[in-house]
Amino acid sequence: MALTRTKISVSLAATQTKLDDLSVPQDTVDYAKILSFADGAGLGAANLIFHDQRVLAASGTENLDLTGVLADKFNQVLTFARVKAVLVVAAAANTNNVQVSQAASNGVPGVFLAAGDGISVQPGGMFLWVAPSATGAVVTPATGDLLTVANSAGGTSVTYDVLILGAAT
Repeated sequence: MALTRTKISVSLAATQTKLDDLSVPQDTVDYAKILSFADGAGLGAANLIFHDQRVLAASGTENLDLTGVLADKFNQVLTFARVKAVLVVAAAANTNNVQVSQAASNGVPGVFLAAGDGISVQPGGMFLWVAPSATGAVVTPATGDLLTVANSAGGTSVTYDVLILGAAT
């Protein structure tokens, strides 16, 4: 099975103005970056993708096991050897934050600096990490294959979208 048309794009457009006596100076930025991935496992390549919308109960936590547990939309079990991108988008209707971290034990190294490190994604927010290098973040079965996602508090569940791009070798 081939993974084609794989692109990650980020853009930001903004104009800042300041009132002045005789003019309105402005600073405009239009920034766009597109990264394309070929089908494969080397530099700028990926051949696996996992994507899902998930719900975590109040105060809930789950470990996304990247070796032999998650399945793609064709019901093929995925075994990542390298992670090339992670995108987590928290639903705007969430009350709590979605926390994404390197599992304290058996976490995938390279997305975050150390075990237990992570980021809090506020309602309506997103987290994107991309490594198009040949190495990406190396996944090691049973000792370095977990990405932890948690609901930051009790009271309500959280909904989040997750997309993980990687390579099998």
